[in-house]
Amino acid sequence: MDDGLAAGDDDGLTADLDNLIPALTPLLWNVARAAGLSREDAEDAVQTAWTSLISHLDTIRTPGALKAWLITTTQREAWRVAAVARRQQPADHEWLMTIPDPLGGADERALEAEEQRALWRALRTLSPRCQQLLRIVAFVPRPDYDLVADWLGMSRGSVGPTRGRCLDKLRLALRAEGGSQ
Repeated sequence: MDDGLAAGDDDGLTADLDNLIPALTPLLWNVARAAGLSREDAEDAVQTAWTSLISHLDTIRTPGALKAWLITTTQREAWRVAAVARRQQPADHEWLMTIPDPLGGADERALEAEEQRALWRALRTLSPRCQQLLRIVAFVPRPDYDLVADWLGMSRGSVGPTRGRCLDKLRLALRAEGGSQ
């Protein structure tokens, strides 16, 4: 297949385009789809490439380069259309509704804030030693019991049982306040 246009009169040019369009359009359509365009946008990009060819025919010096020129033009148009689509993505698209709110709804956040306040109020009713121990256990993923024991001035073997007793006292304080367990 000759990918070029024959020089000559307008009738020859029309005949050449009549042959080229059905031969190259599937290729150009695949180029546009490979850029991530929808079917409709790909069709528009290909149509724009053909329209651009007609308006730039006088600038094409090497007929053999026509196929590459059309592919490049289609690819650039597809990229342009894809970029515009990304910028114009409306905020009310249905897919946005499927993304969960990481913070939850206002009701959930208010309930969680109240539970946290109740927890801190209950924690403040405990002895300073229990408060310190539970803060360490709560905020350090895997506390080193040797360091905890040194810091709190207790033996390493009593850290676990003391933590258990402090947690029991915290549960009782939460129940007394009417909070969660």
